[in-house]
Amino acid sequence: MNTILQRRRTSRVPVLVVLCAATLAISLATTAINVALPSLAVDLRANNRELQWIVDAYNLLFATFVLAFGSLSDRYGRKGALVLGLTIFGGGAVGASFAESSGQLITWQAVMGLGAAFVYPTTLSILSNVFTERTEKAKAIGIWGATTGVGVACGPILGGWLLEHFWWGSVFLALSVAAVIAIAAAVVVVSTSRDPSTPRIDVGGLILSVLAVGTLVYTVIEAPEHGWASTSTLAGFILAAALMFALVLWERSHEDPMIDVTLFTNMRFTAASASVTFAYFALFGFIFLISQYFQLVRGFGPLETGLKFIPVATSIAVGSILGTILAVRLGNKLIVTVGLVLFTSAFLWIATLSQSTSYVEVAAQMVPLGLGLGLTSAPATEAIMGAVPREKAGIGSGMNDATREVGGTLGVAVIGSVYASLYASTFNASDAARQLPEAVRSMVEESVGAAGIAAEQLRSAGDTGTAQAVADAANSAFLDGLASGAYVAAGVTALGAIVAAVFLPSRPK
Repeated sequence: MNTILQRRRTSRVPVLVVLCAATLAISLATTAINVALPSLAVDLRANNRELQWIVDAYNLLFATFVLAFGSLSDRYGRKGALVLGLTIFGGGAVGASFAESSGQLITWQAVMGLGAAFVYPTTLSILSNVFTERTEKAKAIGIWGATTGVGVACGPILGGWLLEHFWWGSVFLALSVAAVIAIAAAVVVVSTSRDPSTPRIDVGGLILSVLAVGTLVYTVIEAPEHGWASTSTLAGFILAAALMFALVLWERSHEDPMIDVTLFTNMRFTAASASVTFAYFALFGFIFLISQYFQLVRGFGPLETGLKFIPVATSIAVGSILGTILAVRLGNKLIVTVGLVLFTSAFLWIATLSQSTSYVEVAAQMVPLGLGLGLTSAPATEAIMGAVPREKAGIGSGMNDATREVGGTLGVAVIGSVYASLYASTFNASDAARQLPEAVRSMVEESVGAAGIAAEQLRSAGDTGTAQAVADAANSAFLDGLASGAYVAAGVTALGAIVAAVFLPSRPK
């Protein structure tokens, strides 16, 4: 009997490896593009708003379709959904590698996000059906969570190495190769499974969720351009709220809703989902800004920038594995709360960054950030999956992924927009801005990358004094924006810690 059990456990290891490989490819894509943002600002003349859309197009499509596609994988077959998703993702990556404008790149990023929406819930759904005992499932989810977190943190490392040797499109070609490898492995190793009783897609819920989240993200990203108190911005927030309300009403009245709103009556599910949302809100916003800080403010190359993420990648892996082990012993409430408190402390420290901050200090800041994500994400994911029946694992996985991606999408949108607003206003108030012609000033206020281009042009024209003044003013404005973004992230994770401490049960009930 022990031999049979050992064989069964051994046979599941290759499945876990393949699922983690697919997850790694998708996770790398969420952040690998960040280290290429300075290059895109120059090569594609992308401003701050376009840079946000380049990052968020992937996350937005990922977040809004992941629920529907999780249900589809349950109904029609999880292996087929995994292969289809990886194919769409890989095809989008090939298209993105040859984009010639910001608009084209945003479009292909959206295609990649659509493919990722198939892959993510399917991997976790298959995992939950292969590993059924709680302790084993917790360990498997811990490894899956570590892979996810490490992929997110190692994306800049991969992107940096490729940018050091090739053009920015090579980042996407590498992701397409990873997708092909994952497809081949999945075809050989993964067995198909499905739940034929899974209801058909809730088209109304899908449309309303896409419109609601899309309207909110669009409004936040465009707010610095139109003004946070402008009529268009306020109208956008009101419309997003109305669509969210309509979505809830629709799902409550629908016989087979895409989003089972009754799940939110389970505090284990609700508090865990909120914790994941808050954690990824902060993480994605951090990576969006810190990549630009390393390259545009500190002058590091792409590879050097990528390697500087090693402390956070390592800490996420350690925190994810420890988090699930400790959660089984000590309870989810304590571990998730501690994780979010570590997150908060890290962002309060990050807000003190300057042009002269040593990398040793920056690396030290990344350790509590990475540990915080690992301790929060893996136990919270296990809590979410444990709150839904096994046969509905795809839906539960979709909900987990949606909270993760919605949090990340809003993190880039909100933190990026807070930064953009502060950057533009601080730079325009500087003495250097008043020395520039209107056309040049308008260009520089778009991004710190544009400021670097303007400074180089001024140096080439022999005006080194003004060039240095512009560079200094732009860097100072960037740091003001980064600090404000870090305070926003700290506030969000502190709120998450309170939610986890008050509402998240220690153990399943």
